[in-house]
Amino acid sequence: MTQAITRAALSRELRALGLTAASTLMVHASLRRVGPVVGGAEAVLDALFDVLEPSGTLLMLLCADGDHPFDPLTTPADPEVGVLAEVFRQRPGTQVNDHAAARFGALGPQAAWLLGPAPLHDYYGPGSVLERFVQAEGQVLRLGANTDTVTLTHWAEYRAQVPNKRRVRRRYGRADSGEQWIDSLDDSDGIAVWPQGDYFPQVLREYLAAGHARVGRVGHCTAELFPAGAFADFAVTWMEDHL
Repeated sequence: MTQAITRAALSRELRALGLTAASTLMVHASLRRVGPVVGGAEAVLDALFDVLEPSGTLLMLLCADGDHPFDPLTTPADPEVGVLAEVFRQRPGTQVNDHAAARFGALGPQAAWLLGPAPLHDYYGPGSVLERFVQAEGQVLRLGANTDTVTLTHWAEYRAQVPNKRRVRRRYGRADSGEQWIDSLDDSDGIAVWPQGDYFPQVLREYLAAGHARVGRVGHCTAELFPAGAFADFAVTWMEDHL
């Protein structure tokens, strides 16, 4: 039987990985891979804030459960982004932006700025939460998450000089106005065809293989911590070379 890890142990391991107070941090996590934690998902968040301290800010992608008309305050996070995101959404003090397609939650001194006015269309491009996250010299923390989940890669898709980028237009149901149509680069199937399929995992694998991230163990999973700006620059170059 896998031994449950404590909040204090998680905090120690996060510090050993290189996480420090006052950081602006975006987390992608699989609680199943982290393993059993005394106190569950709340304890994982507590451990993160133990290290970040009140001067740090946590950012998470929430998206929205598409089975319900979108309400920024009450619609649950998309189950595909993980249990931790929904627990974070409900955490006292967490701020949430009003965007049916690019809904984020943030908690900390930088939260209001990160979630400030953003474009309805092309919501991962200029003026987006992701651009501000990079401007804040944010860091990305992966806790056992799948290799296709680094949301910041979408910011690189907007920056990359790739011809004939694919676009999509999607309808979103809203609790307040009935419906909303939103245009963006194709953030489901990619901005261009890559012969091997989804290029998000490959970008991450090559970035990690180049030794640009701090890698360690947190709980029972492999964890990676890396600077948002450097990763985005790497992803832009990769796309321009391969797409």
